[in-house]
Amino acid sequence: MEPALIGTRLASSAMGPLVKKLFVSDGPGAGLTDQRRIRLSGLVSFRGEKRTLTEKDVRKLAATLVKDALSGPGERPFPADESEAVAEALARRLLALGDLDMDDVQAVRLGHTELAARLRTAAGPPDGLSTDADRFIDTLTAWASLHILQFFTQRSTFVARALVEQSRAQAELIARTELLISRLPTPLAEDAAFERRYHEHIARKHGQLTIYGIDLHNSPDRWPLDGAYLSLEALETAEPEPPTGESWEDTFPTGPSPADEALARHRRVLLRGVAGSGKSTLVQWLALSASPLAADPRMSYLRDRVPLVLPLRVLCRHGERLPAPDRFLTAAGCPLTPPDGWVDRVLAAGRGLVLVDGIDEVPEPERERARRWLRDLLDAYDGPNRWLVTSRPSAVRDEWLSAEGFTDLALTPMGRAETTAFVQRWHAAAGEDAAPYEHPLLEALRTQQDLARLATNPLMCGLICALHRDRKGFLPRGRKALYDAALDMLLVRRDRERDMGAPTGIDLTEAPQIRLLQRLAYWLTVNGRHVMDRSRALTLVTEAAPAIPDVAAIGDPEAVFHHLLQRSGLLRAPTADTVDFVHRTFKDYLAAKAIVEDGSFGLLAEHAADDEWEDVIRLAVAHGRPRDCADIVRDLLAAAESAPERRTRSRILCVTAASLDQATELDPTLRQTVLDRTAEVVPAGSAEEARELAAVGPVVLDLLPDWTELDYQQALMAVITATHVDSDAALPYLARFLHHPQADVRAQLMWAWSRFDTRVYAREIIARLDRQGLRVTLTSDEQVDVLLDMELAAPSLDIRHSISSAGLRRLLDHCAPRALRLHHAESAMVLSRLPGRHSLRKLNLYVDEGVDWSVTDLPDGVPLRVFWLITPPREGWAEALRLYPELSTVGGMRMTATETDWQAMATLPNLWDVTMHGASLASCPTGLRLPKAHRVQVAYTVEDDTVRRLAEVFPSARHVGLLLGSKPVDVAPLARLPHLAAIDARGVRLLNRDALPPHVRIRS
Repeated sequence: MEPALIGTRLASSAMGPLVKKLFVSDGPGAGLTDQRRIRLSGLVSFRGEKRTLTEKDVRKLAATLVKDALSGPGERPFPADESEAVAEALARRLLALGDLDMDDVQAVRLGHTELAARLRTAAGPPDGLSTDADRFIDTLTAWASLHILQFFTQRSTFVARALVEQSRAQAELIARTELLISRLPTPLAEDAAFERRYHEHIARKHGQLTIYGIDLHNSPDRWPLDGAYLSLEALETAEPEPPTGESWEDTFPTGPSPADEALARHRRVLLRGVAGSGKSTLVQWLALSASPLAADPRMSYLRDRVPLVLPLRVLCRHGERLPAPDRFLTAAGCPLTPPDGWVDRVLAAGRGLVLVDGIDEVPEPERERARRWLRDLLDAYDGPNRWLVTSRPSAVRDEWLSAEGFTDLALTPMGRAETTAFVQRWHAAAGEDAAPYEHPLLEALRTQQDLARLATNPLMCGLICALHRDRKGFLPRGRKALYDAALDMLLVRRDRERDMGAPTGIDLTEAPQIRLLQRLAYWLTVNGRHVMDRSRALTLVTEAAPAIPDVAAIGDPEAVFHHLLQRSGLLRAPTADTVDFVHRTFKDYLAAKAIVEDGSFGLLAEHAADDEWEDVIRLAVAHGRPRDCADIVRDLLAAAESAPERRTRSRILCVTAASLDQATELDPTLRQTVLDRTAEVVPAGSAEEARELAAVGPVVLDLLPDWTELDYQQALMAVITATHVDSDAALPYLARFLHHPQADVRAQLMWAWSRFDTRVYAREIIARLDRQGLRVTLTSDEQVDVLLDMELAAPSLDIRHSISSAGLRRLLDHCAPRALRLHHAESAMVLSRLPGRHSLRKLNLYVDEGVDWSVTDLPDGVPLRVFWLITPPREGWAEALRLYPELSTVGGMRMTATETDWQAMATLPNLWDVTMHGASLASCPTGLRLPKAHRVQVAYTVEDDTVRRLAEVFPSARHVGLLLGSKPVDVAPLARLPHLAAIDARGVRLLNRDALPPHVRIRS
């Protein structure tokens, strides 16, 4: 046990009286004029003629001290079977007070530490005790010595001068000692000290953003992340499928929202994004935002969490097992050594922010093992930790982690506003020399559709900015041409135009450098890796050197390798013994070039269904000569034909069709054959396949049938595909579905608004869309302006975080919705602005955790029927419910009801639909029933006892939802519900289904 903890359990008020019993008391008025100093042997109460304690009494007193020090929560500091021996050893030290040759004043001058040491020496070392027990006795002796000295200074026999001076000095000594003791290295104190260092390390490592292409004389190539970071948006990828009996309006996903706020709404997120979309930058930003000193108020929900950044490309570089928590930092390359068990304590306390970056960078055969590793972690630390896993879109199937409670989100392409903001920030970072190029580039992005289509993610947008400035305002056309120009800029022109000569002593032209880099990229791609050992990279360069005359002439492969690492701008060393490419896209580009030059087209067909090879295949077609392109396409068609499953066949055909626009020349007959084969898998069979089809580009629109030829599911898949095609050419096709009879098909049109030009899409689609039963989701101020300018009716509104406070107020000043979903920083504070609030019937209010708000912020006198909350007001959920006695639907999956809340629900005469956190049922008063509730949903904590209590509290339940639990659940208790018709079990495995009546429908 640590001294500070003993001090907590043995307060001065408790220890003082025990210590006082060791000494004789002063007689009335005795010693006030006697200046003599008395030896300690004459003061102790267990020696001499005036003794009041026997040695047996001292041993009892020591046992009491030990017992009191061990009381309270926490682990024992030593084995239980040593308690008697510890008390005996402490008693011997207390009895040794009578053997010390000193008086009370001398003892005070010694100080408590030296006094404790002399007691230890006089009593002799304890026999046969463990190290922990020995340390405990030393600590308790020191604490007792401190109070012994305090007792001496308060005796009336102390001379007046000594009494005044020594009391003052001793009081200061006690205060300082207690402060010092509180700072001794207890586990908590050690953890806190380490976490300060760890947050500083995170800030240094992740607080800088690489801005590609900034290579001017006076500009760094890394920029402070908090100034350069651009917040992007993410959209739920799950397509609508409502629980039985639930209206579509209440289940539609709610449009894009800031990606960096996803973990405020969901504890677990699987985030998908294409190469260069900003996934890793988002991981950096989240890690930085967990710092106690982070300034962005939007990110306060992460404040004081502990970020654990786990880049899988590094953890899996040798194919080794993924690390246990105690090896997280070492495996990720962190140079700091944490206290033993630190990561376990962080995760067990629910303070972790676990950022698993790049599930797509795990070789495909090993991804299932990675998922089991993640499941084991989630099972071990099923608390309020936040978890983010990133991946390329097609690396793992839809709902890959849904059973583990993960929400599937996808980063949306940068729209016009994000692209403009990125270009402005890039040029600001690049300095004054780049300023003249900013406005011409913005104008080009507005007027050149092909260019704008390329600038949809941070990587490509950064390259376009760099090349536009580097080439004095002239840009190459097409993706391959951009990469060609970028390599020329990075490998040759940067050093030459900066007049740097050969800073490494190596002077190589572009071609030999590319040949060597291709070898590295080829090895990584073929072996399914993203990081290689430094020694392996050096071996590859050494083996290639004799065949490249310029490299062979240098005669020093190691020097050439160091040149590539230091000057190419394409390689980096994430750790002292590893090497990788600065971005995976460059690796894919160079690997494709190597494969084409080597004629290894069979490799492309062999890996055609592997998402790791998707970009490699498309870039290989771009690199190929006409004959090469034809051979590649024929091999891919043959691979699709022999694919055993529809999904695999569909994927290969989509990759092949998406590669067509990369070919500089291709036989028209062969091109048409690819399109005809792709049409066979149109419309898609799933939402995932639908999004893959969209990657083919605008040409896929010609393959999609008219909605009159499609059933409901096919129509939905066709609209999903068309809304993901990045071109206004999709609008005429989408317009065919404006009055489709199925609301979820029309809802897909509403969600797609943010993917297209705001005004054009509003005019062509939103204004003409049958919005009956749909919620109008608004994600930008521009959408707000368009909605108001066009005077579009919006009886059901969904207002997102990304709208400014001014935009929110402007909107609510002019709208009188019947249904309102507010997910905004000022959600609770703006409701009073609704001019027609008395028409409001449904209110979904999302107030971020930690925001202090009151029921007085809610509109009163409103005939609400549906009321959803995420965070209760300071007065509690019950007070909010009492405002609206006509409620029929209440809840919020993260709301945990108290006993008072249950009693408030019981007073609602029309209540028939309840949704809440599963833990709520534990607080429901015994005997309370809600007999009119027909639909009940519980989430997150879904266990056997949850189901049993649900059946008791809701005896008339017809539809039961068991959502997002982490354990299998026995549903046999639900068999006693006489009206049960359906069970929705998303993310929960059900046991004893056979116990249910045969008519009960189960959706899982």
